[in-house]
Amino acid sequence: MSTKSDTAATAPVVHTPATTSRAEQPASGARLSLTGTDLGRSGAVVLHGVDLEAAPGEILTVVGPSGCGKSTLLRTLAGLLPVLAGQVAQDGRPVTGPGADRALVFQEDALLPWRTARANVELPLAIRGLGRAERRTRAEEWLERVGLPDRKRQLPHRLSGGQRQRVQLARALAGQPRAVFMDEPFGALDAQTRAGMQQLLVEVLGGTGATVVFVTHDVDEALFLGDRVALLGAGGLTDVRTVPRPRDRGARDDPATVGLRHDILESLGSRSS
Repeated sequence: MSTKSDTAATAPVVHTPATTSRAEQPASGARLSLTGTDLGRSGAVVLHGVDLEAAPGEILTVVGPSGCGKSTLLRTLAGLLPVLAGQVAQDGRPVTGPGADRALVFQEDALLPWRTARANVELPLAIRGLGRAERRTRAEEWLERVGLPDRKRQLPHRLSGGQRQRVQLARALAGQPRAVFMDEPFGALDAQTRAGMQQLLVEVLGGTGATVVFVTHDVDEALFLGDRVALLGAGGLTDVRTVPRPRDRGARDDPATVGLRHDILESLGSRSS
C-alpha cells in the first residue's frame, strides 16, 4: 500500500555516472518463446495453444481480464511453472526451471525487513558469489540510478511504497539479468507515484538490453511501456499488437494510440463478457 510520502517520490532523479562501470555494461537480451503451449496449474489448463515470442531487448506487456492467466503465463516464462503441453524456451533452449539470468519483480516488494536498502540489493549478488566490495559497488550504483543514493542505509519500513519498489527494481537489475518478469509491480501505488515509476522503468532499462515481460491490468500502462501488447482472453492468446512510437506521455492523445486503446478495450470487454 502506498503512503503519503510516495507523492514526493513521483519524479525520481535518475543519475547517469559519467563513466560506464562493469555494473552498467549492457546485457544481451534473451529471446523468449512459447510454442503450442497449454499453461496452467495442477493439470488444469488455463491458457490453451499459446504461440508467443518476446524479442531480445523488447518490452512485451500482457493485458487481460482478471483470472485469464496473465500471471500463469509470466511464471511459466520465468520457469516457475512447467508447461502442460508444447514448449517454453529461452534462446531456443527449453526452460526447465528458474535461472540466474532471469529476474522477477512482483507487486509486493518482498524486501527483507532487517536488511538495509543496499543490503537488499546486494543479496542476489551475494548468492551468486560476488565479493563484498563488488557487491557494494554495484548496489550503490543501482541505488543511484533509481534515485535513492541517500536511502542506502534505510530499512524498508523507513521507505515509502514507491521507494521500496525502486529498491526492488535496483535489486532485480543489479545482477544484469537477460530477462526481467514483472507482475503488476506498480499496482498498489498511487497514480502520481505509479507514473513516476513507469518513467523510471523506461529510463533505467534503456541501457541494460534486457528483455522484459510486464503484466498489467492497466491498458494505458501497457501502451506506455510496451513495444508490443499481448492480449489474453478466456482460454488463450487473442492478439498481439505493436504500439506506435515515440514513447511519450503526450502520445496517448495521438490518433493511432487512441485507436489502439479503443481496439484493446473493446477486445478485452468482448472477451470477458
